[in-house]
Amino acid sequence: MRTGVALRVLQRLQGAGSAPAGWAAGCSGSRIRSPCCCCCCGAQTGSPRRAEPRRGLSASARGTMNVFNREMKKRQKNWAAGLQDGHQYDYLRDEVGGRVADRVYDIARTFPLALDVGGGRSHIAQHLSKDVVERLFLTDTSEKTLELRRQSEIPTHCVVADEEFLPFKENTFDLVVSSLSLHWINDLPGALRQIHQVLKPDGVFIGAMVGGETLYELRCSLQLAETEREGGFSPHISPYTAVTDLGNLLGQAGFSMLTVDIDEVQVHYPGIIEVMTDLQGMGESNCAWNRRSLLHRDTILAAAAIYKEMYGSEDGSIPATFEILYMIGWKPHDSQAKPAKRGSATASFGDLSKISQPTDTNKP
Repeated sequence: MRTGVALRVLQRLQGAGSAPAGWAAGCSGSRIRSPCCCCCCGAQTGSPRRAEPRRGLSASARGTMNVFNREMKKRQKNWAAGLQDGHQYDYLRDEVGGRVADRVYDIARTFPLALDVGGGRSHIAQHLSKDVVERLFLTDTSEKTLELRRQSEIPTHCVVADEEFLPFKENTFDLVVSSLSLHWINDLPGALRQIHQVLKPDGVFIGAMVGGETLYELRCSLQLAETEREGGFSPHISPYTAVTDLGNLLGQAGFSMLTVDIDEVQVHYPGIIEVMTDLQGMGESNCAWNRRSLLHRDTILAAAAIYKEMYGSEDGSIPATFEILYMIGWKPHDSQAKPAKRGSATASFGDLSKISQPTDTNKP
């Protein structure tokens, strides 16, 4: 567990009931690696540029699926960026951004030009150095969020752009990264195809998105409370992509040498109100078209009691589980290793039992 996150555990639990909502709780994951954090300075200044989708570039036609209200998500991000204590809600994005940066460091090469899709306050670049990424383009739908980006030593160009319409030419970037933004995309297959297009041959895409059974504790508590108090329930947690589907989506988008894995990050809060307040401060409130905007007070109280009863810890805190799906895909190139042709093997697994034991050369 990282030191900064560990300190927030104590502050969050000791201040239960009195501390301002937004103090981060502890993050624990199945694989917590320590990234190379660089003390960076001197990022390029200037106002973010606003980009519009243009014909002939990487923007694709909007698909028939329209689950999320993208304009509302933009308003939610702008509202969260305007909070005076907004940095206190960045603990999850900073943690996941560091883990994405770890995967960038695992690739032994320097990337002259990189793109961060939906990068927000630049939660990935703060963990990278200019020895790995020489120049970076940072995009987000929220101009206010880009204006509050973290400073880094990597020269950064900010562009206000929608993740569903990337305003870049094909074969432009050596590296594309994304952290905790793709789960709000209506056309995820189309977005992955656009990322594939803007990559140069032998370029790599490294992304992280919320998926799986994320926030199942909150989802179950609200559903049970609404059923009990109102005779039925409405969706309050947005739908998420399953990890079993992610590899297929990457393959259909044209990526090769795929890697998909999952981390489970659990954050502890004093109560359900703090969970929902922190989600709002992150800009992660539900923006699905079929959402129910208001909850009755009795339903919230019932959900809080159910949450504590079903999932509460001995210290009085409640957990919120985030399943983070990580993906790595490469744009094909002739220099990449290719699988052997089917039937080209020269040995059979059935012959393994016939392999003789090594002889002892020390015997006379």
